[in-house]
Amino acid sequence: MKRLLTITTLIASAAFASAAHAQEGGSVATSTSSVGPMPVTGNVPAMCSSGPITGGDNVFAVGLLIDTATGLLLQNLTAPPKTISASFCNSRSDITITATPLVAQNFTGDAPTNFSKSVDFTATASGWTDSPAVTNTAAATNPNATQTRSSPFTGPITVSVSDFTTTGGSNLLMVADTLYQGSVTVTLAVAS
Repeated sequence: MKRLLTITTLIASAAFASAAHAQEGGSVATSTSSVGPMPVTGNVPAMCSSGPITGGDNVFAVGLLIDTATGLLLQNLTAPPKTISASFCNSRSDITITATPLVAQNFTGDAPTNFSKSVDFTATASGWTDSPAVTNTAAATNPNATQTRSSPFTGPITVSVSDFTTTGGSNLLMVADTLYQGSVTVTLAVAS
């Protein structure tokens, strides 16, 4: 019995010493088990978003198209540029600009001899790529209408119209119409 009491006393002393050592900042050998690392995954799809047009409305208001003394297209037609703000693409992207000529909306049929009912122009989208995207409504092809940016980007795009010319030749008179209308479209897309 004395032997059992001595062994019990030794075990209790060892447990007390271990507990005291742990409280003093020491370490006690314990058994641990871990699982992992366990992956946490997600994805971000490639996407582009065009922002709003700032600095006014979305109309390129050119105004009076002709010199009222001659009936010919004015050579100094302008319209303030438009800014598309807060646009972004989170991957490689293409910017493309397309345009349609200003065409008389109420005049029906073909324009008579020596007259035109259409005005061509150049549309430009700059700020997205080093070289602007440019299209001309009179051109059969517009190889610079699409430009590629190789990295993600966010920023403003400035869209402008210029170089107005009478469709068919500068010596043609313009038919009367209360509305000549064309359009400009800028498209941002993930590049393939």
